[in-house]
Amino acid sequence: MSIEPATDPSAIPSWTMGDITVHRIDEVLLPPATGPWLLPGATPDVVTGQDWLRPHFADDEGVLHLDSHSFAFTVGGLRVLVDTGIGNGKERANPAWHNLDTDYLQRLTAAGFPPDSVDLVILTHLHADHVGWNTHEVNGEWVPTFPNARYITSRVEREFWAGYDMEEAREQMFRDSVVPVEEAGLLHLVDVPADGVEVIPGVRLIPTPGHTPGHVALQLTSRTGTALITGDCVHHPVQLAHPSIGACVDIEPERSEASRRTLLDSLAGTDTLVLGTHFAPPTAGRVITHEGAYRLSPVPADSH
Repeated sequence: MSIEPATDPSAIPSWTMGDITVHRIDEVLLPPATGPWLLPGATPDVVTGQDWLRPHFADDEGVLHLDSHSFAFTVGGLRVLVDTGIGNGKERANPAWHNLDTDYLQRLTAAGFPPDSVDLVILTHLHADHVGWNTHEVNGEWVPTFPNARYITSRVEREFWAGYDMEEAREQMFRDSVVPVEEAGLLHLVDVPADGVEVIPGVRLIPTPGHTPGHVALQLTSRTGTALITGDCVHHPVQLAHPSIGACVDIEPERSEASRRTLLDSLAGTDTLVLGTHFAPPTAGRVITHEGAYRLSPVPADSH
C-alpha cells in the first residue's frame, strides 16, 4: 500500500530518549461528552479542584480533554506501532467513532512509518478505539493495514473475548478489525507473567489488568532512559490525582484501580517518561507525588 504523506514530518509530535524517538500519531480529538461518559467520577468539581490539569488536560469548567492517537518508534531496527486507534469507515455504536475519515495513515507515513514498513503492532487490549486501523477496506473487504507486521496482544486478552457473550456492536468490531488479522495469520498471542515480558529487546509488556483482563502497558527502555505507554490503565491525568476514578467500561473496576495504583506508585518520582494513550497534548510527562496522590509534570514534545 502506497500512502502519500500529507503532513510535514516536523509537525509530528515526538520525544527522544537517546537512540529512540517516540512519535505521536494523531487520529482525532474526542468530543467534550466523552469525559462524563467515560469517567463519571471525574465531576466538574473534582476536575476544577486540580489546578494543574488546566489548560492542557481540562478547561475552566472542568470538561476533560481526551484524544485518540497511536505511538510509533523504531528500536533495534524494528518499526513498532502501539495501538491503532478507531480507524476509518468503521460502523460503530459510539457516534464519535462511527464512519471516521481521518488522515491517520498520512500522518503515520509522514512520521516515517508507511504501513508496509511496520514490523510490529502491539495492542494493549482489544477495544474498538485501539484496534481500528488493524485493517482497512479494499474492494469491500477488511484486510490488514500492516501486512508485513506481527500483531501481538496478551493471550489472556484474546481468550477472554473468545469466551465473552458479545453484543452486536462488539461482534462487528471483532469482525472488521480483529478476525481479518487472525485469518491472515498475523495475530500472535503472548503470555504476560506478573513481572512482564520483553517482546523485543527494549520493549516490555507490563500486566495492568482490570480495564480488560489481559490489558497491558508498555515499557520502553533506551540507553539513556525509560518510557511507559499507559494504554487504558490510565485514561486521563485526573486519575493521577484520584486513582479511585475508574472508567465506565472497566471489566473489573476494583482490579483496574489496583493496577493503576501499583503502576503510579512505581512511576512516582522517577525519570520515566509517561505517554498517555488518550492524554491530550502535551500527552507526556513524569509522575510526581502531590497532595497524598500524584500529578503529571508535563514534558512537551521535542523537549526534555
